[in-house]
Order: sequence, then structure tokens, then C-alpha cells
Amino acid sequence: MAGTQIKTLWKMTWVETKLFLREPMAAFFTLAFPLMVLFLFGGIYGNEPNEMFGGRGTVDMLVPAYMGMIIGTVGLMFVTINMATYREKGILRRFKTTPLRPVIILLDTVLVNFAMTLVGTGLLIVAAILAFDLRFDGHVFPFLLAFILASLSFFSLGFVIASLAPTSRVSQVIGMVLFYPMLFLSGASIPLQIMPGSIQKIADFLPLTYVVKLLQGAWFGEPAGEHLFEILILTGLLVVCTVISALTFRWE
Repeated sequence: MAGTQIKTLWKMTWVETKLFLREPMAAFFTLAFPLMVLFLFGGIYGNEPNEMFGGRGTVDMLVPAYMGMIIGTVGLMFVTINMATYREKGILRRFKTTPLRPVIILLDTVLVNFAMTLVGTGLLIVAAILAFDLRFDGHVFPFLLAFILASLSFFSLGFVIASLAPTSRVSQVIGMVLFYPMLFLSGASIPLQIMPGSIQKIADFLPLTYVVKLLQGAWFGEPAGEHLFEILILTGLLVVCTVISALTFRWE
């Protein structure tokens, strides 16, 4: 039975991946838009050492921040809209009548969206290395752990929105209302270092700020102890949102 469930999971994941790539908005904002922003600001500022960023290059600072942009986009837009649409169209109800365990269906959504997040991040890194001589001062394993935690925390927030929103249109509006202020005020698109102090104080209340800070810290090889607050915030977000979505999730 377990082997059948796993085989079915991979088949569903492959189908969902193709559906994701066939959705123009999803493919554009996950795979293309971060590259466009990278080449725009990288072309303007280059990647020479900058005193404002502690001697690091502008692109070196922006790339892990843009990873936060990708994570926020996938978590608040596509996880949310996908699950709400499936419920609205009765797809989740039909899934529920099959022998599949509910966890398999939900895990499929997480795997597909995480895979697309990885692809978008990989394209961003390769482009930055080739065009701007991107530097990585951290260690791969701690950075991957930070990336996984950041991704799952925002995916769980997306599940909460999908669980509470009555329709896919409402879930889309909620996701956009939450995401776009965070995109511009958290450092995910514009570095916090160049923002006024009042904006930086607002950023302290935005979950995406902690994604950006954690990813930048891991990218630069800073000790995990210096980012315990970010780790605690994102872990708390993951746990709380997982519990809420488990209690409120509706199949129809």
C-alpha cells in the first residue's frame, strides 16, 4: 500500500508540475520576473563592493533577497490560489473519495511548489554568477536548511489563506494584499539598508523580512546564532499556520 501511495504521489507531482509550467502567471513570476529584476538592478549598480552593504556587492545582497521574493510569490499566490481553486471546482472533493490519503494530496502541492521555488532560485543564481560574478560565502547545508524553513513557513501561510477564503478569487485578493506590501517593504526587492528608519520599523512586522534576513545571513556564512530570532519567527509561523490550516481546512 505504501509503495502504491508513493508511486501515485510522484505521478501527481509530475502532472502538477506540468500544469504549473503551463500557467503563464505562475511561470512568469517564479522563473522570469526575478531574472528581469536582477538584470535591471544588477545592470544599474553592478556588483562592486559597497560600504553600505558591509563591503559586499549589490548583487551579492540582492540575490538572497530575491529568493525571498520567489518564496513569497509561490507561498502567498500560487499555493493559495491553487488549493482554493481545487476546492471551488470540486477537485478536492473528488480526491477525497479516492483511496489516497489526504496527506498525499497535500504533500503533492508542497513538493510541486517547492520544486518550482528551487528551479526559480537556481536560475537566479546561475544568471547572477554568469553576469555579475556572484559570490557565495556560506555553506551549502546550512543555507539549504534556511531555504527549506523559509519556504515551508510561507507555504503554510498560503494553506491558511486557502483554508479560510470562501473562493479562489477571494484567496487571490488576500494573497496579493499580503504579498505586495511585503515585497516592497521587507527588503525582498529594495534593500532595507537604503530605506528610511520608519520603513525599517514597519519591516519588523512583516514575515518576509525574516526570510530575507535569514537567507542573506546563511548566504554570507554568518553563524546561525546571529539569526536565532529569524529562525524562531519562521518556525513559529510554520507551526502556528500548520495547526490553523489543519483545523480549518475544507475539502469542499
